[in-house]
Amino acid sequence: MSYAALDAVRVAKASKSALAALGQVREESEAHIRKTLMIERIEALASAAAETSLPGGGLVTLTSEEFWLISKNW
Repeated sequence: MSYAALDAVRVAKASKSALAALGQVREESEAHIRKTLMIERIEALASAAAETSLPGGGLVTLTSEEFWLISKNW
């Protein structure tokens, strides 16, 4: 599994776009619900990281699978 440190502001914006796209789909399958919850968590973490001024702040680390999940619905 590969990881990457990404700009938290951009990840938060991409996550919001992905959530908007997922919200337009009228699907209630378990997979859709899990996908939506995972992206909501990523968005919350990225938003929090974007707001911090601590050393290392402004970055969020995602796995390649998490990045793919966001970018597929973006």
